[in-house]
Amino acid sequence: MKCVITGGNVKVLGRAVHSLSRIGDELYLEPTESGLSLCTVNSSRSAFASFLFAPLFFQLYELGGPGPERELQRCKVHMKSFLGVFRSLPSLEKTVWRCLILLKPQAGCLVLQLHCKYGVTKTHKLTFQECERLQAVFDTQRCASSITGPARVLAEAVVHFPQTLAEVTLEAGPSGKIGLRNYVEEEAEPSETMVTELWLAKDEFQAVAVAPGSRITFCLKEFRGLLTFAEVSNLPLTIHYDAPGRPVIFTLEDAVLEVHLVLATLSDPESDPQPPPTNGASHLTAPLDDFADDLESYMIAMETSAYEGGSGAPPSPTFPLRTPDPTKSDPEEEEEEEGAVPGTPPHKKFRSLFFGSVLTPGGPSLAPTQEVLAEDSDGEY
Repeated sequence: MKCVITGGNVKVLGRAVHSLSRIGDELYLEPTESGLSLCTVNSSRSAFASFLFAPLFFQLYELGGPGPERELQRCKVHMKSFLGVFRSLPSLEKTVWRCLILLKPQAGCLVLQLHCKYGVTKTHKLTFQECERLQAVFDTQRCASSITGPARVLAEAVVHFPQTLAEVTLEAGPSGKIGLRNYVEEEAEPSETMVTELWLAKDEFQAVAVAPGSRITFCLKEFRGLLTFAEVSNLPLTIHYDAPGRPVIFTLEDAVLEVHLVLATLSDPESDPQPPPTNGASHLTAPLDDFADDLESYMIAMETSAYEGGSGAPPSPTFPLRTPDPTKSDPEEEEEEEGAVPGTPPHKKFRSLFFGSVLTPGGPSLAPTQEVLAEDSDGEY
């Protein structure tokens, strides 16, 4: 794979890398017919971001090699290594006029070459790992609510929240107003808690189609990163969301760029414990006995093996998927596993982006599994 970026697009690529660095520690690169895809996912599988740069974004874009060889061009690198190439955004704009990205699967390195003023050329060779395709399954058309507006409006709104704030709540008010406030836990002392709340009029946005009274709570750190990129790029931001516990999807679209940020939301204990499957990968649900001890099957990222042709494909080291042996299954054990709860869920019930990977509020009340230090004796003494 070989691509050349010139002019101001070099800084756009640098901003995209800075935005992705706020989410994950690994950067996934995949050249496709639609363009160059840069993706990342956080360690808890609750946030996924992707930037797709169309071929028109580049001065030169060559996939290279036939179809089977292109499958081997997927790779992942450490985010800090890739970010170091674009560390100083002002320097990119002033000194760099051309960037060459060259992926050499045979040599096992990713080459980034910056052509600067006065004939200076900086060459970075990064080692990479062949990986599997990183995908997030979501459908914005199935979301009940959507908001479209300038990113500047939301960027100016979140300025009022401290940098240390973890979660923020977005709420639909009367007359189409959109409210933002800091999330406060239920057990917090009201007299010792500061609440920041602000409301934006419907006229501030280009389009507002929300369910009255709907609200979601999501992480603010990743959202700030996307807002910084969207505001500088002067692109409208669209927010797609559904019921609490369902993923919220932020999208940016341009002729040469497509951005998606998918965040998990906080489940609402007061809502219906079994909401209708309006979003997420509901079509991938499986019986509980197949995934009793495998919560990582209910993850934000779905990976397709890079060795699709072989039956003995090695499991993914990043997203392991275990399948129990049906020959060793016991009917009595299966009945116990159907009602088992693998550990106590955290108080903040952030669901997976595709499945509710926490115990639903209306589920069966079972005691958590505890380690037995001394078993009962069989006989009486």
